[in-house]
Amino acid sequence: MAAEGSTKAVVTALIANLGIAVSKFVAAAITGSASMLAEGVHSIADSTNQALLLVGAKRARRAPSPLHPFGYARERYIYAFLVAIILFTLGGLYALYESYQKITHPHELTSPLIAVGVLVIAMALEGYALRTAVGEANKVRGGRSWVAFVRRSRSPELPVILLEDAGALLGLVFALLGVGLTVLTGNGVFDGIATGCIGLLLVSIAITLATEIKSLLIGESALPEEVSAVHTALLSTPGVDRIIHLRTMHLGPEELLVAAKIAVSASDNGAGIAATIDDAEARLRQALPTAKVVYLEPDIDRHPASSAAPGFTA
Repeated sequence: MAAEGSTKAVVTALIANLGIAVSKFVAAAITGSASMLAEGVHSIADSTNQALLLVGAKRARRAPSPLHPFGYARERYIYAFLVAIILFTLGGLYALYESYQKITHPHELTSPLIAVGVLVIAMALEGYALRTAVGEANKVRGGRSWVAFVRRSRSPELPVILLEDAGALLGLVFALLGVGLTVLTGNGVFDGIATGCIGLLLVSIAITLATEIKSLLIGESALPEEVSAVHTALLSTPGVDRIIHLRTMHLGPEELLVAAKIAVSASDNGAGIAATIDDAEARLRQALPTAKVVYLEPDIDRHPASSAAPGFTA
């Protein structure tokens, strides 16, 4: 369900940005507005990013191979990281370059009403794309704040689209202010300043995305509620005295690796221990369907602990 919601948000944003990009470039050619040109490049960068997210999602569905026995789910993180790089270089740095050129060589705009009209239409389309992303994110966000959702989500697509769409809307506001102030004052420097604000905004978003996705690439543990579900499922299994230690890692957004050492009674025989492990694994998979790879290691309980204070880590 989460993957379907992510795809819907990405496709909606892609369609909107392709149409917006064309209109922005046409308006930039007519008016000579640097902020409109920067916004056009911004939309191209966003469209490229959304296409990359779709490619990453498709490649991640490939079956495991002898060379990649845990599958390709992490490709979604790789392509999301490429998104951050493209947003930084193609979008942010280009806008900063255009800002410098416009501030050092300002000129008046021609046909500014065209720019204003395009910006208003673009804001409506971006608003629709953001509304779609917010709706899909709300289905999986739970009670978390938006900042916590972006930082804690193990699925990269929705946070990327949310930040891109929100940044696009704010960038359009900057562009509209730049065009408006340039028309009112006749000073093209304001258009350059607005372009610089767009560039700084894109660079900030790109750095935020790169930081969060880098953490996913390194390998993040399960969310606290997922760790709690693992803990509950294992301890509810007859024959499991306690959890000696627990390690989890996301192989992909919907694929979790769980490795645990569980304490069993010294009086259990081999067949009994095997049955306990099978039962524990079944309970774990039922409680947490994303636990695709599970390794449970039995050990003799040499240091019994009360169930009220089990020792485990994520």
